Amino acid sequence: MIQNSLKALSLSAIAWMPMMAQANSADQIEVKHAYVREVPPTAMATAAFMTLKNNGDHAILLTKADSRAAKIVQLHTHIHDNGVMKMRQVPNIRIPAHGETKLQPGGYHIMLIQPVKPLKQGNQVKITLTFDDGSHKTITAPVKSVMGMSMHHMMQH
Repeated sequence: MIQNSLKALSLSAIAWMPMMAQANSADQIEVKHAYVREVPPTAMATAAFMTLKNNGDHAILLTKADSRAAKIVQLHTHIHDNGVMKMRQVPNIRIPAHGETKLQPGGYHIMLIQPVKPLKQGNQVKITLTFDDGSHKTITAPVKSVMGMSMHHMMQH
């Protein structure tokens, strides 16, 4: 009886091992150069930018972002549609194994829609990133003014 119970317990543990090994996507992601763009106080939205580096052996999907700084937070990209740049919500953002994905102006970004209060240079914004395995990583991004920043500086930070 005890032997059967131990065998069942061992089989249960083995069945959970692959899930446990994959339940760490957030730990595999390194976030660099995160910032939120400062916009006028009357603006209805702003965006967060950063570089997501995947130190793992498998591609990871960013599936959601949350922040108390805005009523709505969405993953977005820009597309060219008949010569016009349009912003579109996306279901996820892929970070390749041992690679990077840049969230930057004109590309992927996190939209912060209907900010709860004006976001001014020097403020800090907490953003929780959720990955395809359900794991989370909370980052703090400074609000930066893009006025006077060169395009190269914006892309690097």
